[in-house]
Amino acid sequence: MASKIRIRLKGDRKKVNTENWKNRLSLEPLVIGITMGDPAGVGPELCLRVLRSRRLAATCARVVFGDAALLSRVARLTGVPFQCPVISWSQWHRCVLPCRSAVVDCGAINAERVRPGVISAACGRAAAVYVEAAVEAAMTGRVVGIVTGPIHKEAWRRAGIQYAGHTEMLATLTGAKKVCMMLASDEIKVSLVTIHTALAEVPGGITCRRILEVIELTAAALRRLGIKRPRLAVCGLNPHAGEGGLFGHEEHTAILPAVRAARRRGILVAGPLPPDTACLPEKRAVFDAFVAMYHDQGLIPFKMLAFDRGVNITLGLPIIRTSVDHGTAFDIAWRGTASAASLTQGVLWAARLARNGGGD
Repeated sequence: MASKIRIRLKGDRKKVNTENWKNRLSLEPLVIGITMGDPAGVGPELCLRVLRSRRLAATCARVVFGDAALLSRVARLTGVPFQCPVISWSQWHRCVLPCRSAVVDCGAINAERVRPGVISAACGRAAAVYVEAAVEAAMTGRVVGIVTGPIHKEAWRRAGIQYAGHTEMLATLTGAKKVCMMLASDEIKVSLVTIHTALAEVPGGITCRRILEVIELTAAALRRLGIKRPRLAVCGLNPHAGEGGLFGHEEHTAILPAVRAARRRGILVAGPLPPDTACLPEKRAVFDAFVAMYHDQGLIPFKMLAFDRGVNITLGLPIIRTSVDHGTAFDIAWRGTASAASLTQGVLWAARLARNGGGD
């Protein structure tokens, strides 16, 4: 298991309390934390855009955890204005949010040394610092939820950060025992049994216990989103859902037993469905969400339907976490052309979840 990284930010750090964040839910405006992502990617530009968004200003307050000097540099290059208060990390825990948008300056990187579109250990380390700072803010009640900007996993690896991605890091930082990734949009919602797992290793992660966890987490999330009796469909792992055992045994040894166990617990769930037809329009008209066995099985139909509008939600955490559904886009970093549509949706979904009852 990857060890927890420890950020070294100047100033006081409050003791984490998993209940404190709930006290913020009744306050207006809701305060959503946003991580800047990899400094060399499109994350900084996207943060500049959501800080200025009038649409979001009417919904919630936004606090970006990043580096103010880097945001200023990107603002100059992209032409996206940077005009909001900057709060140092040492002041953050004691100050009152001055307006509906602000930047918490983590001081994690030398802004002048960052090269757009270039993988580096320094950028990987900084991106992880922003995540841990935002998680601490959520756990201590300073924000009601967080939205994470895109990271680069190779940059994390170069920085010595061994987490496979955000989901695994967030589970460790918050002490969550059962988590899963759900991709959500108005068109389709998909949860994943295995996440960042090599295809050769996926069958080993397909267990009745894990599938049942994901079914239960997904059903609970849908209820928080206002669906009183959610209907779930579970995909098979193998072609034609195994074809009665001709193409694999996981459907009979793990998936079907999990579906039956979920039904006994009162969840409306069907499956295993052949994965190649599970997400057709007529199926999406019947089911509120789909449980996929591995990363691309779920993300291919999701991104075809909602690439610019979809968000990633981590289920099972004691805090609310959503994320953009795209990568660092190094090829267009700092050019002023990046769309903030997914990050905007991430903020809106985080606010929606907060108003409907928060984390698990």
